[in-house]
Amino acid sequence: MQNTPIHKENLQLGHVQPIHLSEEILVIRRSALFEHIAPWYGINTQAFDACMQSIQNNITFIPRSHAETNPSYKQIIPYIIFIFDQKIFVMQRKATASEQRLASKYSLGIGGHVRQEDITDGDIFTWAQREFQEEVEYDGLQKMSKVGILNDDSSDVGKVHLGMVLLIKGNSELISIKDEHKSGMLLSLDECMALAPQMEAWSQICLEFIQQTKLI
Repeated sequence: MQNTPIHKENLQLGHVQPIHLSEEILVIRRSALFEHIAPWYGINTQAFDACMQSIQNNITFIPRSHAETNPSYKQIIPYIIFIFDQKIFVMQRKATASEQRLASKYSLGIGGHVRQEDITDGDIFTWAQREFQEEVEYDGLQKMSKVGILNDDSSDVGKVHLGMVLLIKGNSELISIKDEHKSGMLLSLDECMALAPQMEAWSQICLEFIQQTKLI
């Protein structure tokens, strides 16, 4: 990763932005991502390595304020599903969450935007591990594995994000959210299905995938 060229787009902010919007985040141009593979809906289990190679070959950072409203770019989001004892860790964003399009929604995905300092070394698992540690307190062992790449262009949020879906199997129920804008709990698959209508779109896609593939 150290030798990968990093591109910084020449974009100007027209006014002062909140810190989370002015920070520069990892994106890939849609044209580069889908140069050799057609866009899809849902979780693609075959495209993980190819997409990661495209991302690493075209690393670009732009202000989040620009990325959130420009579908020419896809923001790269590690999206980690935590499972313990046949239960899934489910979070709920509070009404005061910074991403108002997802406020009060339930989510299966632990993770967030990747900043330049996050990828000075390592690979996707290193990035994701850092995101996991930033988002939650967890006291136990863990095993991380890749699931697939999540793409959903059916909504304004989905059009500007790309999910790298990863699975963590833990050996402890001692997991909690650090972020004051979220709460979390371990739920059975049936309990998750009951909450599905109140989940963000990506989590609905992941939940359907878990059910179909019998991931737990």
